[in-house]
Amino acid sequence: MGFEAAIVSNDRSETNHGCGRNCLGPCCFPGARVPLYLYGEAQCMDTKGETIDFLHSFILAPWMEKQKLGLFRYDVTSCETKILSGDCGFIAQLNEGRHSKKRPTEFKMDQVLQDFDPSKFNFTKVGQEEILFSFDPENSSLATSSNMVIINVSPIEFGHILLIPRLLDCLPQRLEVNTFIIALQMAKQANNIYFRLGFNSLGAFATINHLHFQAYYLEYIFPVEKASKKLLVNHVKGFNIYKLENYPVKGIIYELGSSNFQELSYQIVTICNTLEEQNIPYNVLIADKGSQIYLFPQCFAERQVRGEVEAEILETQVNPAVWEISGHIVLKRKQDFENVTQEYAWKLLAEVSLNDKAFNKIINLVTNDKYYSKM
Repeated sequence: MGFEAAIVSNDRSETNHGCGRNCLGPCCFPGARVPLYLYGEAQCMDTKGETIDFLHSFILAPWMEKQKLGLFRYDVTSCETKILSGDCGFIAQLNEGRHSKKRPTEFKMDQVLQDFDPSKFNFTKVGQEEILFSFDPENSSLATSSNMVIINVSPIEFGHILLIPRLLDCLPQRLEVNTFIIALQMAKQANNIYFRLGFNSLGAFATINHLHFQAYYLEYIFPVEKASKKLLVNHVKGFNIYKLENYPVKGIIYELGSSNFQELSYQIVTICNTLEEQNIPYNVLIADKGSQIYLFPQCFAERQVRGEVEAEILETQVNPAVWEISGHIVLKRKQDFENVTQEYAWKLLAEVSLNDKAFNKIINLVTNDKYYSKM
């Protein structure tokens, strides 16, 4: 396992100059020289046999270099951040640039499952200058479609990146076991509790229908990570399942024990696929080096369409996705940032949550033995 400074994928003919935009699509990307990180069970070592700090060497330091090159739409490091008073410890950030300069959503918000549409914006249309590296297992073949890591040009926080599993396969924003494991492996390789990954389904404020996970580094404990929890299932295939208690958004927690990522991924993705088939949007937070997974079924967009969300909340134009639900509230207007309180943050997030009846149906799925017997 290790890192190669310049790996060449399939050679491109000299007569093929691509589309002229130096993009990540099949017209330009094959033959590109891309840094490659190979992950495995052992710690990553350099050519001198010294341990490599994956998070700082391959994510944060290169991200800062991209910042110096002016590749971001705004300077997220200049955004104001504060901890709201109260026992929850909600984190509020003022990010006016994300509202005015972020790419618009180009698909229906009321359908969780939608086919990939090459005519819409997707990550094959991104410029190669946004690439950080390819993140692949040590036994992978370079002939296969690689998992690409690129910067998020409209960042929420320091080191904000996108992990795009099997980039050239153009997968829609839907979880699969083998792609979810890739995100868990990145959390493990980062080996830092302040580096988390998030997933938003369609209808839960994903803005691009091309499979991707978000991740960034923030040196605070998220409020959801401090919330109390109640045990639902004990030591099933080596992990425990809990439900959140005393938190504005109802959620389920998977805690890795003696299990492995394959078993954990199967359990979580089975439930997520069921939610997708029932057209229930959801968000997922991967925390604590991949050992804590939070699943949040949500209904904010549905409530908004039905006119059930208060005008005061809608006026903030905050779309509560995985980071907001986890307690990192990204606000787009200065007046909202100046006036936000713990009570208001709680009220905003409570609009996301399913009612007791709908959530209990999901609890029944989670605790059903049929999901464990198949593993």
